[in-house]
Amino acid sequence: MVAMALGVFIIANDITAMNVALPAIEKDFDTSVTTVQWVVNAYALVFGVLIVTGGRLADLFGRREAFFVGAGIFLVASLAAATAQTEAWLIAARAVMGVGGALIWPAVLGMTFALLPEEKAGLAGGLILGVAGIGNALGPLIGGALTEFESWRWILFLNVPICLIAIAAVYFLIHQPRPETEDRKIDYGGIATVSFGLVLFMVALDQVVDLGWGDPRIVISVFISVVLLAIFGFIERRAGAHALVPRDVMSNTAFSAACVAILFVSATFFSVLFYVPQYLQKAGELSAFESGLGLLPFMAVFALTSFVAGPLYNRVGGRIIVTLGAAGIALGPLLLSFGVKESGAIGGIIPGLVVLGVGVGLFYSSATTIGVTAVDPSRSSLAGGIIYMFQVAGGSVGLALTTTLFASASGLISGLHIAFRFNAIAAAVGFLIILFVVGPRVKPPTPATGATDPPGPAAGN
Repeated sequence: MVAMALGVFIIANDITAMNVALPAIEKDFDTSVTTVQWVVNAYALVFGVLIVTGGRLADLFGRREAFFVGAGIFLVASLAAATAQTEAWLIAARAVMGVGGALIWPAVLGMTFALLPEEKAGLAGGLILGVAGIGNALGPLIGGALTEFESWRWILFLNVPICLIAIAAVYFLIHQPRPETEDRKIDYGGIATVSFGLVLFMVALDQVVDLGWGDPRIVISVFISVVLLAIFGFIERRAGAHALVPRDVMSNTAFSAACVAILFVSATFFSVLFYVPQYLQKAGELSAFESGLGLLPFMAVFALTSFVAGPLYNRVGGRIIVTLGAAGIALGPLLLSFGVKESGAIGGIIPGLVVLGVGVGLFYSSATTIGVTAVDPSRSSLAGGIIYMFQVAGGSVGLALTTTLFASASGLISGLHIAFRFNAIAAAVGFLIILFVVGPRVKPPTPATGATDPPGPAAGN
């Protein structure tokens, strides 16, 4: 389990650590903020696009094997990024790191759920999301401290020893066999169409703030991406058992509804990570490191709650936990909208950050467990990849829409009011999906052991 935790930590830490280092990177390479933002975007984009493919490959060829390949790619690319001499070099290395992360994450999820018995599935989900929360929470602190007192390059050098320890731990301690199948045909058509479709869509969302929704380049990109994703659906139906996303996964109601709920609530998570530091730095005049500390009430509570959510899931059932979590994610941004003030005081936003941290910790671990256990165990890595793709897609789409609304406001504080209230509305939609669609399909805990029987493939349909 420690080996799995290390694999999750390097990915989660890297997602947030580089954000606070962007001004220093911009200065070192004497480049623009629109260019340097791709240090973060390139990693997130490639990671989000390829994670479904990574999950399918892990299920087909073995999760240990996928982990070793992914960790090796991540290690080498981290070294390349840490020694980058130009911004183009750095951005390209970060994109390759995304390839490694897309192989690591679903492989870790699959191995973790396979390590524990079915009645402890909630513990597996809680562990993964708890460690992810710690990595996310420490990311801004580690990144801010290293950038301020040493160099942003050390954020990337730090990945090397962690990767080596994780690879050694998995090699010596995890002995799960490869899938017993001779048929490992790869759905190249599905991989190509979904990857290019998602890339176009996410790049369009990234550029919409500068170009506007009506710009022909945005309209054409979104149209082509929709066409490619429609073609992907057609290819998957014809591919049958070899499909990138097999029919038994696509038609599983519990799984697909959990993914849609995650899509709606993820805008809040991304928006808070982006806008709270902006608020603290611009209105509160805090430094990058201090604004990273300002996220602690959210990230620390998120991590702690994720660990607690696992045992609670097994004791009281997934339905209660996931519903409470979704409610917290809907209420949190509403409290934040009332807490932001012209003074930039952090005290006003702490209640919203704490409520949101509890909600995120309860929701993501339980929703991940519900989604992964709703499908056949042989599909667990793929299911984990799809779930995370919906989280990234929901966050990207939601952040783009939030930023559009924020930009239309007359000032920072009024923009934040509008942004956080929009997030609350979107999360409320996810809450309703959980309440009326996902929740009723989650079995209650069994009286004998107090453990939840995860819904099998039949129960989820």
